[in-house]
Amino acid sequence: MDVQKTDTAVLFIDPQNDVLSEKGANWGAVGASVTENRTVENMERIFEAAKRSGYEVFISPHYFYPTDDGWKMNGPLEADEFRTHTFARKGPLTLTGFANSGADWLDRFKRYIEDGKTIVVSPHKVFGPQTNDLVLQLRKRGMSKIILGGMLANMCVESHLRELLEQGFEVAIVKDATAGPRHPVWGDGYQAAIINYRFLAHAVLSTDETVARMYQATR
Repeated sequence: MDVQKTDTAVLFIDPQNDVLSEKGANWGAVGASVTENRTVENMERIFEAAKRSGYEVFISPHYFYPTDDGWKMNGPLEADEFRTHTFARKGPLTLTGFANSGADWLDRFKRYIEDGKTIVVSPHKVFGPQTNDLVLQLRKRGMSKIILGGMLANMCVESHLRELLEQGFEVAIVKDATAGPRHPVWGDGYQAAIINYRFLAHAVLSTDETVARMYQATR
Protein backbone atom coordinates (compact mmCIF):
# COMPACT_ATOMS: atom_id res chain seq x y z
CA MET A 1 0.00 0.00 0.00
CA ASP A 2 1.48 3.29 -1.17
CA VAL A 3 1.13 5.97 1.51
CA GLN A 4 0.83 9.60 0.38
CA LYS A 5 -0.62 12.51 2.34
CA THR A 6 -2.63 13.59 -0.70
CA ASP A 7 -4.88 10.52 -0.55
CA THR A 8 -4.11 8.73 2.72
CA ALA A 9 -5.93 9.48 5.98
CA VAL A 10 -5.11 8.51 9.54
CA LEU A 11 -8.21 7.14 11.27
CA PHE A 12 -8.51 6.35 14.96
CA ILE A 13 -11.53 4.63 16.44
CA ASP A 14 -12.67 5.46 20.00
CA PRO A 15 -9.57 7.22 21.40
CA GLN A 16 -11.54 7.63 24.62
CA ASN A 17 -10.98 7.21 28.34
CA ASP A 18 -13.27 4.23 28.86
CA VAL A 19 -11.04 2.01 26.72
CA LEU A 20 -7.60 3.64 27.05
CA SER A 21 -7.37 5.03 30.59
CA GLU A 22 -6.59 3.08 33.73
CA LYS A 23 -9.66 4.80 35.19
CA GLY A 24 -11.88 3.76 32.28
CA ALA A 25 -14.88 1.46 32.63
CA ASN A 26 -13.25 -1.25 30.49
CA TRP A 27 -9.69 -1.21 31.78
CA GLY A 28 -10.14 -4.55 33.50
CA ALA A 29 -10.83 -6.19 30.16
CA VAL A 30 -8.45 -4.27 27.90
CA GLY A 31 -5.70 -2.97 30.18
CA ALA A 32 -3.29 -5.87 29.72
CA SER A 33 -3.49 -5.66 25.93
CA VAL A 34 -3.18 -1.85 25.91
CA THR A 35 -0.14 -2.05 28.16
CA GLU A 36 1.61 -4.87 26.28
CA ASN A 37 1.12 -3.22 22.89
CA ARG A 38 1.99 0.25 24.16
CA THR A 39 -1.19 1.24 22.36
CA VAL A 40 -1.46 4.74 23.79
CA GLU A 41 2.17 5.59 23.12
CA ASN A 42 1.96 4.22 19.58
CA MET A 43 -1.24 6.07 18.78
CA GLU A 44 0.45 9.27 19.96
CA ARG A 45 3.44 8.63 17.71
CA ILE A 46 1.11 8.31 14.73
CA PHE A 47 -0.82 11.44 15.74
CA GLU A 48 2.48 13.30 15.92
CA ALA A 49 3.71 12.01 12.56
CA ALA A 50 0.40 12.88 10.92
CA LYS A 51 0.35 16.43 12.25
CA ARG A 52 4.00 17.07 11.43
CA SER A 53 3.63 15.70 7.91
CA GLY A 54 0.26 17.18 6.98
CA TYR A 55 -1.91 14.06 6.86
CA GLU A 56 -5.66 14.37 7.36
CA VAL A 57 -6.69 12.85 10.71
CA PHE A 58 -10.17 11.44 11.35
CA ILE A 59 -11.78 10.28 14.59
CA SER A 60 -14.78 7.96 14.70
CA PRO A 61 -16.06 8.17 18.30
CA HIS A 62 -18.54 6.03 20.19
CA TYR A 63 -21.23 7.72 22.29
CA PHE A 64 -24.35 6.49 24.04
CA TYR A 65 -27.12 8.89 25.06
CA PRO A 66 -29.82 8.27 27.70
CA THR A 67 -32.40 7.51 25.00
CA ASP A 68 -30.24 4.60 23.80
CA ASP A 69 -31.28 2.78 26.96
CA GLY A 70 -34.49 2.06 25.08
CA TRP A 71 -32.75 -0.42 22.78
CA LYS A 72 -34.45 -3.82 23.03
CA MET A 73 -31.91 -5.97 21.16
CA ASN A 74 -28.27 -5.96 22.29
CA GLY A 75 -25.39 -8.32 21.78
CA PRO A 76 -23.17 -9.34 24.72
CA LEU A 77 -20.69 -6.48 24.39
CA GLU A 78 -23.42 -3.90 23.84
CA ALA A 79 -25.21 -5.14 26.95
CA ASP A 80 -21.99 -4.86 28.91
CA GLU A 81 -21.41 -1.31 27.64
CA PHE A 82 -24.82 -0.24 28.88
CA ARG A 83 -24.24 -1.99 32.21
CA THR A 84 -20.94 -0.16 32.77
CA HIS A 85 -22.14 3.15 31.23
CA THR A 86 -19.32 2.99 28.71
CA PHE A 87 -19.08 6.06 26.43
CA ALA A 88 -22.09 7.56 28.20
CA ARG A 89 -23.07 11.17 27.53
CA LYS A 90 -25.92 13.26 28.91
CA GLY A 91 -27.34 13.86 25.44
CA PRO A 92 -26.44 14.66 21.82
CA LEU A 93 -26.71 18.44 22.24
CA THR A 94 -25.05 18.94 25.62
CA LEU A 95 -21.51 18.62 26.95
CA THR A 96 -22.61 18.66 30.58
CA GLY A 97 -20.41 16.22 32.46
CA PHE A 98 -18.45 15.33 29.34
CA ALA A 99 -15.03 16.73 30.26
CA ASN A 100 -12.78 13.99 31.66
CA SER A 101 -15.63 11.46 31.56
CA GLY A 102 -15.25 7.99 30.11
CA ALA A 103 -16.56 9.30 26.78
CA ASP A 104 -13.98 12.11 26.61
CA TRP A 105 -10.69 11.86 24.73
CA LEU A 106 -7.65 10.59 26.53
CA ASP A 107 -5.91 13.70 27.87
CA ARG A 108 -2.66 13.20 25.97
CA PHE A 109 -4.57 13.05 22.67
CA LYS A 110 -6.54 16.27 23.14
CA ARG A 111 -3.92 18.58 21.63
CA TYR A 112 -4.07 16.56 18.41
CA ILE A 113 -7.83 16.06 18.25
CA GLU A 114 -8.82 19.55 19.36
CA ASP A 115 -6.44 21.49 17.08
CA GLY A 116 -9.24 22.68 14.80
CA LYS A 117 -8.03 20.50 11.92
CA THR A 118 -8.88 16.94 12.98
CA ILE A 119 -12.19 15.72 11.56
CA VAL A 120 -14.37 14.21 14.29
CA VAL A 121 -17.23 12.46 12.54
CA SER A 122 -20.62 11.70 14.05
CA PRO A 123 -20.66 8.78 16.50
CA HIS A 124 -21.00 5.18 15.42
CA LYS A 125 -23.66 3.51 17.50
CA VAL A 126 -22.75 -0.17 17.47
CA PHE A 127 -19.37 -1.14 15.96
CA GLY A 128 -19.03 -0.03 12.34
CA PRO A 129 -19.24 3.27 10.43
CA GLN A 130 -22.52 2.40 8.70
CA THR A 131 -24.32 4.61 11.24
CA ASN A 132 -22.11 7.70 10.93
CA ASP A 133 -20.76 10.05 8.26
CA LEU A 134 -17.18 8.74 8.12
CA VAL A 135 -17.28 7.50 4.52
CA LEU A 136 -18.81 10.77 3.31
CA GLN A 137 -16.16 12.82 5.12
CA LEU A 138 -13.35 10.70 3.67
CA ARG A 139 -14.68 10.86 0.13
CA LYS A 140 -15.35 14.62 0.30
CA ARG A 141 -11.63 15.09 1.02
CA GLY A 142 -10.43 12.76 -1.71
CA MET A 143 -9.13 10.09 0.64
CA SER A 144 -8.85 6.57 -0.80
CA LYS A 145 -6.38 4.97 1.63
CA ILE A 146 -6.55 4.69 5.39
CA ILE A 147 -4.08 4.07 8.20
CA LEU A 148 -6.31 2.53 10.87
CA GLY A 149 -5.92 2.08 14.63
CA GLY A 150 -7.73 2.61 17.92
CA MET A 151 -10.11 0.51 19.98
CA LEU A 152 -11.32 -2.22 20.29
CA ALA A 153 -9.28 -4.36 17.90
CA ASN A 154 -11.83 -7.13 17.35
CA MET A 155 -14.96 -5.01 17.55
CA CYS A 156 -15.06 -1.39 16.35
CA VAL A 157 -11.70 -1.41 14.57
CA GLU A 158 -12.38 -4.64 12.70
CA SER A 159 -15.93 -3.51 11.89
CA HIS A 160 -14.60 -0.25 10.45
CA LEU A 161 -11.99 -2.20 8.48
CA ARG A 162 -14.58 -4.48 6.93
CA GLU A 163 -16.96 -1.70 5.93
CA LEU A 164 -14.20 0.51 4.54
CA LEU A 165 -12.98 -2.39 2.41
CA GLU A 166 -16.52 -2.91 1.12
CA GLN A 167 -16.62 0.80 0.27
CA GLY A 168 -13.51 0.48 -1.89
CA PHE A 169 -10.82 1.96 0.37
CA GLU A 170 -7.33 0.56 0.82
CA VAL A 171 -6.67 0.02 4.52
CA ALA A 172 -3.48 -0.56 6.51
CA ILE A 173 -3.93 -1.70 10.10
CA VAL A 174 -1.37 -0.60 12.69
CA LYS A 175 -1.20 -3.73 14.79
CA ASP A 176 0.36 -2.16 17.91
CA ALA A 177 -1.81 0.98 17.83
CA THR A 178 -4.81 -1.07 18.83
CA ALA A 179 -5.67 -3.55 21.59
CA GLY A 180 -8.46 -5.90 22.53
CA PRO A 181 -10.36 -7.34 25.48
CA ARG A 182 -9.60 -10.61 27.18
CA HIS A 183 -12.47 -12.65 28.56
CA PRO A 184 -12.22 -15.93 30.50
CA VAL A 185 -14.91 -17.55 28.33
CA TRP A 186 -15.01 -15.55 25.08
CA GLY A 187 -11.23 -15.52 24.59
CA ASP A 188 -8.58 -13.01 23.50
CA GLY A 189 -10.13 -10.40 21.23
CA TYR A 190 -6.80 -8.96 20.11
CA GLN A 191 -5.44 -12.27 18.84
CA ALA A 192 -8.71 -12.96 17.03
CA ALA A 193 -8.50 -9.56 15.35
CA ILE A 194 -4.88 -9.99 14.27
CA ILE A 195 -5.77 -13.21 12.47
CA ASN A 196 -8.59 -11.49 10.60
CA TYR A 197 -6.48 -8.42 9.81
CA ARG A 198 -3.98 -10.63 8.00
CA PHE A 199 -6.73 -12.06 5.83
CA LEU A 200 -8.46 -8.74 5.17
CA ALA A 201 -6.26 -5.64 5.31
CA HIS A 202 -4.02 -4.41 2.50
CA ALA A 203 -1.20 -4.14 5.04
CA VAL A 204 -0.63 -5.02 8.69
CA LEU A 205 2.12 -2.76 9.99
CA SER A 206 3.88 -1.89 13.20
CA THR A 207 3.94 1.70 14.40
CA ASP A 208 7.64 1.91 13.46
CA GLU A 209 6.84 0.83 9.90
CA THR A 210 3.85 3.16 9.67
CA VAL A 211 5.66 6.26 10.89
CA ALA A 212 8.61 5.53 8.61
CA ARG A 213 6.31 5.28 5.60
CA MET A 214 4.50 8.48 6.54
CA TYR A 215 7.69 10.48 6.85
CA GLN A 216 9.24 8.88 3.75
CA ALA A 217 6.23 9.89 1.66
CA THR A 218 6.66 13.57 2.59
CA ARG A 219 10.36 13.89 1.75
